[in-house]
Amino acid sequence: MAVSLALPFTLLGIILLFSGSAAAEAAAAVDPDDSVLTLDASNFSEVVAKHQFIVVEFYAPWCGHCKQLAPEYEKAAAVLKKHDPPVVLAKVDAYDEKNKELKDKYEVHSYPNIKIIKDGGNSVRTYGGPRDADGIVEYLKKQVGPASIELTSRQDAIHSIGDKGVVLVGVFPEFADTEYETFMTVAEKMRADYDFFHTTDAGILPRGDQAVKGPLVRLFKPFDELFVDSQDFDNGALEKFIEVSGFPMVVTFDADPTNIKFLERYYSIPSAKAMLFLKFSDERMESFKSQFNEAAEQFSANNISFLIGDVEAADRAFQYFGLKESDVPLLFVIAQNGKYLNPTIDPDQITPWMKQYIYGNLTPYVKSEPIPKVNDQPVKIVVANNIDDVFFNSGKNVLLEFYAPWCAHCRKLAPILEEVAVSLQDDEDVVIAKMDGTANDIPTDLAIEGYPTIYFYSTSGNLLTYEGERTAEGIISFIKENKGPKTDAPAEGEEKSQMGAGAAEETSSSSSASVKDEL
Repeated sequence: MAVSLALPFTLLGIILLFSGSAAAEAAAAVDPDDSVLTLDASNFSEVVAKHQFIVVEFYAPWCGHCKQLAPEYEKAAAVLKKHDPPVVLAKVDAYDEKNKELKDKYEVHSYPNIKIIKDGGNSVRTYGGPRDADGIVEYLKKQVGPASIELTSRQDAIHSIGDKGVVLVGVFPEFADTEYETFMTVAEKMRADYDFFHTTDAGILPRGDQAVKGPLVRLFKPFDELFVDSQDFDNGALEKFIEVSGFPMVVTFDADPTNIKFLERYYSIPSAKAMLFLKFSDERMESFKSQFNEAAEQFSANNISFLIGDVEAADRAFQYFGLKESDVPLLFVIAQNGKYLNPTIDPDQITPWMKQYIYGNLTPYVKSEPIPKVNDQPVKIVVANNIDDVFFNSGKNVLLEFYAPWCAHCRKLAPILEEVAVSLQDDEDVVIAKMDGTANDIPTDLAIEGYPTIYFYSTSGNLLTYEGERTAEGIISFIKENKGPKTDAPAEGEEKSQMGAGAAEETSSSSSASVKDEL
């Protein structure tokens, strides 16, 4: 059974998913503050409809990063409510069941998730700015000001363009033609992700042809070729030019907040992901970057997206993917046909190993906890290396919960599943089981968008999702209504342990991973 390689969480979900055990255990909500409006399902639509521009943070009470953001968000709100025009900041507890429809509507899969909502709710964009009070204020002031600002001096141009982020400058003979209007329309549409400026004098710009009169759009960026021009002013073409040219060939995963929008897009692109994780303090850093950039140039045409990450900033992504810091520098590829690892890699090994991946000569790696040698509790333990045997091929009716150790709802469900298992323990055709979805790869047949998620696989081959009440009575009733008929027992000599771990099975599982150490 293939493992799931789709990422059910956005990039911020990966970053925030593991915010530390202390934060995960805490249940205190964000402290209220008069400067930040508190919204929920009862007043959200009414409040949003009243505002031309409102910023809403979707948070979870247990989220450590939400708690870090809270005082900065409140400070920014206090400043922005005095701005002309005032900028309203609000918050929604997206973890509260009564706000589930809001969470789903606004596609909140990670915390904190900040949305800029305009025109009474008709326009929604993801906030892509800093997370400190001063940065929030500066970013949002730009969002309520003009979509593009005129540059009139070289000093203005150098200050505005700088060496961080992607900046668009439209060069026009005058600010009245069709090309200028198109540029302003696109600037208004994409202003949440990029800074836009315009000028009649290309001579003040720091890079490119300074004699050009336009109309053209010059895109400045702190990576790759540093700037690129376009003279295609069709709306769709200009947007595509910005999205393609403004995206780095190799995305950087570090502590720089300007990279967040690149990271989010990187993880959402439907492509194979090649990720090189190392310590950016490594004395071979420049060699790694050079070799990895060469690999990106050579293999990006194979539908592979490339990322280089500082392991000190990407520790939560490491936990999400089941990796170990002791294996860095580590080159990691995740694709539809499997995951592939090369731990403790040297710079000159990057391109040859990527070639082996493209040629199909590598053995996929499956993230799995060890198969338990003793599995005699009422609720059975399932891991990636035995899920086929226990869930799909056992010949039994199996109810399987996917949980996360940090999930409060999962902890609440645990004694209920225990009660179900004890109640049905005399029925040999029914198995109640659970699997840690954060420590094991999940089959592609099973879509996991949150925890807990419960699947039921009957002896008739029916795969169902349990969405009923989380009570012992409700679950037992569901199993009795949907279980299939008793199946024939395996022939003698064919029976194998499904709950425990045979020595031969463990050896086979561990040898299938083409890595130096088990991750």
